[in-house]
Amino acid sequence: MSEGLFPVALHQDPRYFVKGTGGFWKRTGYAISREVITRGDDGRNHFNTSELAGNAVAAGISNLYYPAVNRSFGNTANKWGQQIALDTFFNVAKEFWPDVRNKMFRH
Repeated sequence: MSEGLFPVALHQDPRYFVKGTGGFWKRTGYAISREVITRGDDGRNHFNTSELAGNAVAAGISNLYYPAVNRSFGNTANKWGQQIALDTFFNVAKEFWPDVRNKMFRH
Protein backbone atom coordinates (compact mmCIF):
# COMPACT_ATOMS: atom_id res chain seq x y z
CA MET A 1 0.00 0.00 0.00
CA SER A 2 2.62 2.57 1.07
CA GLU A 3 5.21 1.57 -1.52
CA GLY A 4 3.03 1.10 -4.59
CA LEU A 5 -0.68 1.89 -4.70
CA PHE A 6 -0.84 5.08 -2.63
CA PRO A 7 2.32 6.73 -4.05
CA VAL A 8 1.11 6.17 -7.61
CA ALA A 9 -2.38 7.47 -6.85
CA LEU A 10 -1.08 10.50 -4.91
CA HIS A 11 1.92 11.25 -7.16
CA GLN A 12 4.42 10.87 -4.32
CA ASP A 13 7.86 9.26 -4.34
CA PRO A 14 8.13 6.56 -1.62
CA ARG A 15 11.94 6.30 -1.77
CA TYR A 16 14.25 7.57 0.95
CA PHE A 17 16.98 9.89 -0.30
CA VAL A 18 20.04 10.12 1.96
CA LYS A 19 21.02 13.62 3.11
CA GLY A 20 24.61 12.45 3.58
CA THR A 21 26.03 15.71 4.96
CA GLY A 22 25.74 17.62 8.21
CA GLY A 23 25.95 16.68 11.84
CA PHE A 24 24.44 13.68 13.57
CA TRP A 25 21.34 15.47 14.88
CA LYS A 26 20.67 17.28 11.62
CA ARG A 27 20.83 14.04 9.62
CA THR A 28 18.80 12.13 12.22
CA GLY A 29 16.14 14.84 12.22
CA TYR A 30 16.04 14.74 8.43
CA ALA A 31 15.63 10.94 8.44
CA ILE A 32 12.80 11.16 10.98
CA SER A 33 11.09 13.99 9.09
CA ARG A 34 10.91 11.88 5.94
CA GLU A 35 8.22 9.81 7.62
CA VAL A 36 5.86 12.80 7.41
CA ILE A 37 7.38 14.69 4.49
CA THR A 38 8.06 13.22 1.05
CA ARG A 39 8.91 14.42 -2.40
CA GLY A 40 6.11 14.66 -4.90
CA ASP A 41 6.28 14.00 -8.62
CA ASP A 42 6.54 17.78 -9.02
CA GLY A 43 9.85 17.76 -7.08
CA ARG A 44 8.46 19.65 -4.08
CA ASN A 45 7.97 18.47 -0.52
CA HIS A 46 4.51 17.18 0.43
CA PHE A 47 2.84 15.68 3.48
CA ASN A 48 3.62 11.95 3.27
CA THR A 49 0.03 10.79 2.91
CA SER A 50 1.04 7.72 0.94
CA GLU A 51 3.22 6.41 3.79
CA LEU A 52 0.93 7.23 6.68
CA ALA A 53 -2.38 6.30 5.02
CA GLY A 54 -0.85 3.29 3.27
CA ASN A 55 0.41 1.88 6.56
CA ALA A 56 -2.96 2.55 8.21
CA VAL A 57 -4.81 0.65 5.47
CA ALA A 58 -2.28 -2.18 5.62
CA ALA A 59 -2.72 -2.41 9.42
CA GLY A 60 -6.48 -2.55 8.96
CA ILE A 61 -6.22 -5.29 6.35
CA SER A 62 -3.85 -7.30 8.53
CA ASN A 63 -6.45 -7.27 11.31
CA LEU A 64 -8.80 -9.26 9.07
CA TYR A 65 -6.66 -12.34 9.72
CA TYR A 66 -7.47 -12.26 13.43
CA PRO A 67 -10.67 -13.54 15.08
CA ALA A 68 -13.44 -10.96 15.32
CA VAL A 69 -13.01 -10.59 19.10
CA ASN A 70 -9.39 -9.46 18.57
CA ARG A 71 -10.21 -6.87 15.92
CA SER A 72 -10.35 -3.43 17.42
CA PHE A 73 -9.35 0.11 16.66
CA GLY A 74 -6.70 -0.15 19.40
CA ASN A 75 -5.09 -3.22 17.82
CA THR A 76 -5.11 -1.58 14.40
CA ALA A 77 -3.64 1.65 15.79
CA ASN A 78 -0.95 -0.37 17.59
CA LYS A 79 0.06 -2.15 14.36
CA TRP A 80 0.05 1.17 12.51
CA GLY A 81 2.25 2.80 15.15
CA GLN A 82 4.69 -0.10 15.11
CA GLN A 83 5.01 0.13 11.34
CA ILE A 84 5.60 3.89 11.45
CA ALA A 85 8.24 3.41 14.17
CA LEU A 86 9.99 0.68 12.15
CA ASP A 87 9.94 2.78 8.99
CA THR A 88 11.42 5.71 10.91
CA PHE A 89 14.15 3.49 12.39
CA PHE A 90 15.05 2.16 8.95
CA ASN A 91 15.20 5.70 7.53
CA VAL A 92 17.80 6.55 10.19
CA ALA A 93 19.68 3.32 9.42
CA LYS A 94 19.66 4.13 5.69
CA GLU A 95 20.96 7.62 6.42
CA PHE A 96 24.02 6.41 8.32
CA TRP A 97 24.70 3.07 6.61
CA PRO A 98 27.10 4.57 4.00
CA ASP A 99 29.21 6.03 6.84
CA VAL A 100 29.16 2.76 8.79
CA ARG A 101 30.02 0.75 5.68
CA ASN A 102 32.95 3.04 4.87
CA LYS A 103 34.31 2.79 8.42
CA MET A 104 33.91 -0.99 8.63
CA PHE A 105 34.94 -2.01 5.15
CA ARG A 106 37.09 0.98 4.14
CA HIS A 107 35.35 1.59 0.81
